[in-house]
Amino acid sequence: MKLADRVAIVTGAAKGMGRDICLTLAREGANLTLAAREPAPLETLASEIQAISRRALVVPTDVTDETAVERLVTSAREAFGRIDILVNAAGVTGPIETPVWEIKADDFDQVIAVNLRGTFLPTKHVLPTMIKQRYGKIVNISGTSGLRGYKYRAAYSSSKWALRGLTRTVALEVGPYNVNVNAVHPGIVDGPRMDRLCREKARKRGWTPEQVREEYVQEMALRRVTTARNIADAVVFLASDASQNMTGQSITVDGGYDV
Repeated sequence: MKLADRVAIVTGAAKGMGRDICLTLAREGANLTLAAREPAPLETLASEIQAISRRALVVPTDVTDETAVERLVTSAREAFGRIDILVNAAGVTGPIETPVWEIKADDFDQVIAVNLRGTFLPTKHVLPTMIKQRYGKIVNISGTSGLRGYKYRAAYSSSKWALRGLTRTVALEVGPYNVNVNAVHPGIVDGPRMDRLCREKARKRGWTPEQVREEYVQEMALRRVTTARNIADAVVFLASDASQNMTGQSITVDGGYDV
């Protein structure tokens, strides 16, 4: 297995991409600390991970709360003795199909808080452990909206561009300690979040959700929507020693949407 006996923390673990990332890491041999706001989905996921003979620790966490994040990292270190991998998968979509002059300041702030601060804080608190053990892999889940302008998604796009800058900067700072920091840029990923995006766009445009989905598909070189497992496989690569000489980089997994 690619991650035999490695120890990982995954934020945003309860649903969607985060859940698939956790299960895929576990199948590759990792033991996990699971973080998200709601405990019930985390407990269900932990049971699935334990069923494949890996350990799973549940720590409900608000990633925008520094005290809660400190508790998360301390709990993981005390339970497993080390932290090898951090996957920052927590995130929110924010306003959809909304021009910047109509975005509420509180909505903008929430997106920046969860997507950016919620990546910064786990990174900040896990790094002393990784630096001390002179080994670590940090994978940030960004998005193709951090590679291009994204009309009517100013809050979300701003947060993802900032994540790209954070990834590259932290990579420079911790490289001398044998810590790799990279990002995965998903495009549109199949699942409840994509369904909600299509419904909201359809409502504002007077289209059907199926028309919105087909518009996305026709913009993809491969003409197929990315799955959460596609993202999880990219995360495994960046979390494994197969990527040992990659840092500060971005892997785009979007079916050719951003080509």
